[in-house]
Amino acid sequence: MTVDDANAGDGRSESHAPRGPRGSREPEGPPGPEGAPEGPEEPDGAPEPSGSAPSARADGAPGAEGSAYPTPHHAVDHTVEPTDDPLAIRLEQLILGADRRYTPFQAARTAGVSMELASRFWRAMGFADIGQAKALTEADVLALRRLAGLVEAGLLSEPMAVQVARSTGQTTARLAEWQIDSFLEGLTEPPEPGMTRAEVTYPLVELLLPELEEFLIYVWRRQLAAATGRVAQAADDEEMVDRRLAVAFADLVGFTRLTRRLEEEELGELVEAFETTCADLVAAHGGRLIKTLGDEVLYAADDAGIAAEIALRLIETLSQDETMPALRVGIAFGTVTTRMGDVFGTTVNLASRLTSIAPKDAVLVDSAFAEELTRTGEVPVSEAKAAEEAALAEKEGRAPETYRFALQPMWQRSVRGLGVVEPWLLNRRPT
Repeated sequence: MTVDDANAGDGRSESHAPRGPRGSREPEGPPGPEGAPEGPEEPDGAPEPSGSAPSARADGAPGAEGSAYPTPHHAVDHTVEPTDDPLAIRLEQLILGADRRYTPFQAARTAGVSMELASRFWRAMGFADIGQAKALTEADVLALRRLAGLVEAGLLSEPMAVQVARSTGQTTARLAEWQIDSFLEGLTEPPEPGMTRAEVTYPLVELLLPELEEFLIYVWRRQLAAATGRVAQAADDEEMVDRRLAVAFADLVGFTRLTRRLEEEELGELVEAFETTCADLVAAHGGRLIKTLGDEVLYAADDAGIAAEIALRLIETLSQDETMPALRVGIAFGTVTTRMGDVFGTTVNLASRLTSIAPKDAVLVDSAFAEELTRTGEVPVSEAKAAEEAALAEKEGRAPETYRFALQPMWQRSVRGLGVVEPWLLNRRPT
């Protein structure tokens, strides 16, 4: 993966604001309750009277312009219908714990939420537009009430409530896909000849559902406690958002060539092994895995020494696996903006660039990271002084000062978009 490709695909740019396709029309407002006539449509691009409030259709959907928080622009296909497969419906009822009862309009009206806000919440959570099919349940109504209630109570702003919906939807969507693709798919293989997968899936989901639900809540509470603790320890309010962190990318070398040589199953196993190893090592040593990108992982740490230890452990561990390509790591230290669990800013971009120029099975760090290791006593101020101190300590019969890491200055170079940088090669200090 090239740096430019990675940046384009994973949101490492300076802005993460979601965008819809440009030039497309605002979604049409859904019809009223079943059987009720629709009101007349406003013509696209109709001018707004001077000084008037933003336009809104009778059902609460946003107008073409004027909404304070516009929804993503895309044409809504009102012919989309939820599945009517009997097994799929039975599984849906089992998992959701309720029958289909409401159309989107009815659910929004029952929850006391405008159709505009309901649509924004649903799209943020990743739910497909279903026109006015009767496919929603009491749980959907309750979720709308809860989110809208947080806004009405002043606990969350409306944009923040949408961000909560979006971050939760994106995270759980990935989790659900993984569970189906890698977990349930294998377990639902018919155990006996003649049995269909359908005959196995329902009772298995029925048994697993409460256990997986409780486990999900447990892990979420643990992670929330850890994240809250980090915020509580922040020195001031600004540090809670714009924090000084060590940010690192670990990238498999030659992965694109490898994809052309390996079978899909082999490639999948290699990626899974890489991601699992990285996730385990990052967590074990006190870092935070931000995201995985197949051949690359992004992690962060509050302490430069922790980030350095993780980087060297990754290389030491993966180099022992003959099936694994070489690894290169780039680390930068500085102010990082965090949003929806992701990180971005100049520090993140610099770490990405350092990764792209790092030698195989090596770690490159920026000068700010090197200074932080020096400040915390992880590396000596200078190797010459360290050698003099060690000789003097030996002569006086005392233990010399010990350091964990060694830094070797590399040639300064110009990095596109970031100017001249001074990379340092990070290694363990010989014992």
